[in-house]
Amino acid sequence: MPAPVVLTGRRTRLEPLAPHHVEGLARAGGEDRASYAFTPVPHGPEAARDYVERALADQAAGRALPFAVVRADDGRVVGSTRFLELDYWQGPLVWPPVPGVPYGDPRTAVPDAAEIGNTWLAAGAQGAGINTEAKLLLLRHAFETWRVRRVSFRADARNLRSCAAIERLGARCEGVRRAHSRGLDGT
Repeated sequence: MPAPVVLTGRRTRLEPLAPHHVEGLARAGGEDRASYAFTPVPHGPEAARDYVERALADQAAGRALPFAVVRADDGRVVGSTRFLELDYWQGPLVWPPVPGVPYGDPRTAVPDAAEIGNTWLAAGAQGAGINTEAKLLLLRHAFETWRVRRVSFRADARNLRSCAAIERLGARCEGVRRAHSRGLDGT
């Protein structure tokens, strides 16, 4: 499992998610909730605490690397994002196998592929370039530090705002996964 890291841009700082972020996440999730039809966003301190505990459990199990999204100019927590679906390809790291080159091992290696997702921002932080910069920081880290082969994004096809944000990054839609997971509206 890759080690947690702080990623810093001009507008945004991504900090490894920790219990001290609960209060800021509760405040961010309590802003106008009209844009949260597709993403689970904690509402209130208890929900924020549960959100952080679940994210950290996923991290401990090697399933995710969660971050608090922090506005760089004032240090305010404005949301969360994460690497998830970390995929460690089995087999030699080079082909044909070379003596001395290890096989991928999720306990010690970095992933070969990852998804960036579970992203949400406070209403007041949306449209300010924070999401784009956060995604670019994560992409740079994945490709330049981990040297992954693939990064994917997933968005509900009805979430036109998220789909447009992903396309602005230069990503391509490879298809629609029907009934992949239940939406917040139960469908």
